[in-house]
Amino acid sequence: MKLKISFLITIVAILFMTKTDVQAQVETKSDTDFNELSETFLKRLMDKKDTQDLQDILANTTISELDNALDTNDKRLAFWLNIYNAYIQEILEKNPELYDDRGSFFKLEQIKIAGEMVSFAKIEHGIIRKSQWEYGLGYIRKWFPGKIERKLRVNKPVFNVHFALNCGAKDCPPVAIYEWERLQEQLQKGTKRLLENTSEYNSETNVVKVTSLFSWFRGDFGGKGGIKKILKENEIIPATKGVDIEYTNYDWTLYLDNFIEL
Repeated sequence: MKLKISFLITIVAILFMTKTDVQAQVETKSDTDFNELSETFLKRLMDKKDTQDLQDILANTTISELDNALDTNDKRLAFWLNIYNAYIQEILEKNPELYDDRGSFFKLEQIKIAGEMVSFAKIEHGIIRKSQWEYGLGYIRKWFPGKIERKLRVNKPVFNVHFALNCGAKDCPPVAIYEWERLQEQLQKGTKRLLENTSEYNSETNVVKVTSLFSWFRGDFGGKGGIKKILKENEIIPATKGVDIEYTNYDWTLYLDNFIEL
């Protein structure tokens, strides 16, 4: 009888210690500031420093921990913009040949987040654009998004992300480090800068030439009327009435280390 009691006490003690260790691990992980981590990720890349410890944290966290930590729309947007841009630099610096087949590269599940392998396409279209079908021009939502997408996607997508995401191409927006506390200000600055650098308005013909991003994701911008409104607000065109839009060819040449401060 004494042997049984001693055995039971030992089992209970082990279970208690195990539970305590697990709780401690969860508490440690929950203390992670994931927005700060995403900013540090990019800062290290800019300084050519190792980022493996940060990647390990991202890989070994849980969906629920990320979901709880990214508790506002701006936190989610800033985090995922930084993560997307950081992994583009990280992966293509080491394996630039992957960019030769861009279609496969963006769809390849090569980034480990919260225990799951995700692709750049999933981060961009599923999480940042809130489950948009990548070929739907911004008008067609996905029908059956997966768990990580449903739990971690933004609550309210914004058009400015297209002027913040850098996919590695020469015509992509430069990479900034986005801080959730001033995200909207940064996105506005980045939008105006990119539009000024990529748009050309001819007052005689009333034609404006703009980046193809407007064509590929026209629904995100509110269609042609929304595009004109954005161009007018950013002083690219004087008025929206009667303006014709032409889309320029996109330069897909690989162009890394294109950083900027916003």
